[in-house]
Amino acid sequence: MRRFLQIVRWLSLLAAGSLAAQVPGVREINLYGLRGVTPEAVRRASRLQSGEPLPPSKIDMEERIAAVPGVRSARVEAVCCQGKDVTAFIGIEEQTGPHVVFHRIPAGLAALPPELIASYQQFLSVLRQRASIEKGERPPRDPALVEIEERFTTFATEHLAELRAALRDDPDDAERAAAAIVIGYVPDKTAIIDDLVYGAHDPDESVRSNAIRSLQAVAIVGAADPAQGIHIPPGALIDLMHSIVLSDRLETVDLFITLTDVRNEEALAMLRVRALRTLIEMARWESLRYALRPFMLVGRVAGMPEQEIQQRWSNGEREQVIRKAVALLRTIAPATKAPK
Repeated sequence: MRRFLQIVRWLSLLAAGSLAAQVPGVREINLYGLRGVTPEAVRRASRLQSGEPLPPSKIDMEERIAAVPGVRSARVEAVCCQGKDVTAFIGIEEQTGPHVVFHRIPAGLAALPPELIASYQQFLSVLRQRASIEKGERPPRDPALVEIEERFTTFATEHLAELRAALRDDPDDAERAAAAIVIGYVPDKTAIIDDLVYGAHDPDESVRSNAIRSLQAVAIVGAADPAQGIHIPPGALIDLMHSIVLSDRLETVDLFITLTDVRNEEALAMLRVRALRTLIEMARWESLRYALRPFMLVGRVAGMPEQEIQQRWSNGEREQVIRKAVALLRTIAPATKAPK
């Protein structure tokens, strides 16, 4: 099902381009997951080039890349849009590289009530409408969104056990995705951290994405009110930065940005030991909008002041910061080949 949905998204981009009498072009290509495999080998196998039209077959590309020696699996994604162009991401999982383990697909009997699923669909619709509005002044609170969130809070408060059961045992991906959002509205945020960490390793990427976003909201509450004693264990989530799925990486980076806003030493130590190489790779992406947040984490792990990190970015001095992180990486794992 996940692969089918990826193909549908790919075809929808091509269809949108054909309706405009022009197949979308590829603006930038970003690679991730490479350790022993060279970028040249991946690019050559993909046959994807900046400035060229988006190829019609995602599957063919992934199969060619997966055939490169040392590659276990490949994933190609096209993110819309910069004008008429798309941003391409090519991710690989190497045979000897990190491998993220997700839970098995649930086969239980848990289910959520239809009225809650209807509210969740309405919630998504409102968010899509807000996202489609051009940037500008907006009211601080959307009345429709407030009303839905009040429903979520009431349900989560009264039916926490049902949401927990749905996250673990509901065979419907969409219902687990809804549970991962709604459970975040429980007033006692400390009570749901384990549930959301579990959801962050769901077999479905949309469920994982929602669980990580809910964890980020919990982290924001914890930062604003330390008296609540909210602690999100970074070691239970950092493996998602090695996922072949782009959304896993991006959402987890966003979560760690929040966790390290106050220089959380536990989180920074975990990043330093278990994810610095991955962050360096992402910080070098061609697409600046996607490279910025990994770059910020690289600077924080390297111990740089926030103002200097921002200044280096503004001045186009990414490599000066990355070189500090590479030197740090060599001290952590001297026997491991560090990126240049």
